[in-house]
Amino acid sequence: MRSLRTGALAVLTASVVALSMTGASAHDPDTPEGQAAARSFLADHLPADRHSVTGTADGVPCVDGKADIYPCKNVDLLSVLPLSAIGGGNGNDIWGWTDPSSGKEYAIVGRTNGTAFVDVSTPTAPKYLGNLPSNGGSSSWRDMKVYKDHAFVVADNISGHGMQVFDLTRLRTVTTPQTFTADALYRDFGPAHNIAINEETGYAYAIGSNTCRGGPHMVDIRTPKQPVNAGCVSEDGYTHDNQCVVYRGPDAGFQGREICFNSNEDTLTIVDVTDKSSPRQLVRKGYSGSQYSHQGWLTEDQRYFLLDDELDESSSSDKRTKTYVWDLQSLANPVHIGTYTSPATAIDHNQYIKGRYSYQANYQAGLRILDVSGVASGQLTEAGFFDIYPSGDAARFNGAWSNYPYFASGIVVISGIEQGLVVVRPNLDAVEPPPPGDKYENTTDVPIPDAGAAVTSSISVTGRSGNAPATLTVGVDIKHTYRGDLVIDLVAPDGTVYRLKSQNTDSGDNVITTYTVNASARAANGTWQLRVQDVYRADTGYIDSWSLQF
Repeated sequence: MRSLRTGALAVLTASVVALSMTGASAHDPDTPEGQAAARSFLADHLPADRHSVTGTADGVPCVDGKADIYPCKNVDLLSVLPLSAIGGGNGNDIWGWTDPSSGKEYAIVGRTNGTAFVDVSTPTAPKYLGNLPSNGGSSSWRDMKVYKDHAFVVADNISGHGMQVFDLTRLRTVTTPQTFTADALYRDFGPAHNIAINEETGYAYAIGSNTCRGGPHMVDIRTPKQPVNAGCVSEDGYTHDNQCVVYRGPDAGFQGREICFNSNEDTLTIVDVTDKSSPRQLVRKGYSGSQYSHQGWLTEDQRYFLLDDELDESSSSDKRTKTYVWDLQSLANPVHIGTYTSPATAIDHNQYIKGRYSYQANYQAGLRILDVSGVASGQLTEAGFFDIYPSGDAARFNGAWSNYPYFASGIVVISGIEQGLVVVRPNLDAVEPPPPGDKYENTTDVPIPDAGAAVTSSISVTGRSGNAPATLTVGVDIKHTYRGDLVIDLVAPDGTVYRLKSQNTDSGDNVITTYTVNASARAANGTWQLRVQDVYRADTGYIDSWSLQF
């Protein structure tokens, strides 16, 4: 949420001593919505929870809706490290790092008084390695991301904090908990509420800082220990959170451009930042029911954007958590096509999409996992959850702040404001997908040769009248190490090729996702092919299955 101005903070000091808020605000003047969010957050402060779960051989399975003390569905508990075991304070944001040399997985846990590093390679027995202290004081809002084996850390309401740069490879030799120092400190802004990084381009975006009118402050981090100011995105003022990508979505006019999708308090604001010296705002789009546009994430085909609003639960009649679905067929004209309403009544916070699922950290409702298979029709369904705050589901600021779902092992780490680090394992293979409708599927395994010729898998479609739809959904399940090596195409019966995925630098494993193409100019009947090529040596895999949904 957005932070308070210094004057407003003085009113709250007596009730929030444990959350020391030093320094000037990251933006001035503030909006009434931002002030309201921050006041509510600080008023809901509770002492840290000391509940711990570690050392169980296989974790605690979710049975009959419970794992240990926590309500759950299709998600098992592996461990809980309370804040007292990872440096104290209260929790805030979280991210992850996988050591490319060893494959070890690490959680990077933000706290009011610093940043903790935890080895979660044995997820039932996580190991605390040490703390990077906050630069200049305590803050309830700390955020971090990773690029080239370095963590980049910012904090709000600390006037001189800047951006800490920490070389994560230092963790390889740590055997006992340490107090670390930063490897570099970027000082061209002081406080910042959030940070986003486009790992493909090597640019960081500090947002909600005391520069750029609170909009994205761009930093060239391609040499991580020597960050360089790259400019401002300030046309629409304060940005609360964003995602910046090299665009490969359906709008042909922006293919290959670097595009930022900004949650700007009352709008979704889309900006072309390819030219850092002259960023171009493409659109700012509001929506019915907006109260505080907080954060969102793209589906993997970059066609849809899921947006969460941090204050709409408090103002709506049913009080339930809502996720706003945007169709980005045209970047200049995003369309709000549906709203998912959760059975929970908590505030939604940070969400990240991996494959078929959106992993949402929704404060008192904990981790909620949504199946996005029906996103083309504006529909989402709940696939699982893990409630780290079992005492309630009210629209208040307690419980799960954020999560990180991108580890190859399949674990998800959750940061709890009172709870600390919670490590879980979703069991989503058991989740039944939504009814398929007119769905055609091929489940024959097709090996993909290493650095070889393209292979194809076919689906024969018969008995349909007319052309394919403008939203033909292609479900892909490819098992392959280093998925960045893969080029994936859909080939229509008349030979038209739709590029689903290009080669990139993504080092993750497997491609398990859905793509949407506009095939309305092609006849539906005939043989459709999924064509896959591995364009670089050293990794292998196979097409497990794929499908067409009309």
